Amino acid sequence: MLIPTKVFFTKGVGIHKDRLASFESALRNAGIEKCNLVTVSSIFPPQCKMIPKDDGLNLLKAGEITFCVLARMETNEPNRLISAAIGLAVPKDRENHYGYLSEHHATGEVGEKSGEYAEDVAATMLATTLGVEFDSSKAWEEREQEYKASGHIFKTTNFFQSAQGNKDGLWTTVLAAAVFIME
Repeated sequence: MLIPTKVFFTKGVGIHKDRLASFESALRNAGIEKCNLVTVSSIFPPQCKMIPKDDGLNLLKAGEITFCVLARMETNEPNRLISAAIGLAVPKDRENHYGYLSEHHATGEVGEKSGEYAEDVAATMLATTLGVEFDSSKAWEEREQEYKASGHIFKTTNFFQSAQGNKDGLWTTVLAAAVFIME
């Protein structure tokens, strides 16, 4: 059974004439280039502890199979705005209940907006799992207050990276990741 005990969040930007090398550069910028990444879906495990990025990077070993929730966007269109974001929603009862992570990738959207969207998706998934009643037609800021006032959702946040496509048409990649640590 593989259940992560720790998680950290990272982000990066890469630019290169080759698409794959641009992604590699973004991984290097994020500090996770030495890992064999396996992307997973959206569950934030019970009792999983959030740790600082530097602490998490120090726990990784070269070549390690590393599970993560990864958001990634790339472009070779000059000046094209791209963004990638991870949203997080953590329940109040972190000992017994899981939370949610979500990933969002967009073009033409500033990082803050991508981050808020990813946070909204994660919080909504958690709220529906916990049976929290809400009006989906309300703006995120209003629903965020309802979710937290319910007493079931402890924390929501987001992590994002945005960039404009390289002016000379080189590949530009952005990524945001929640990286799991197994111990």
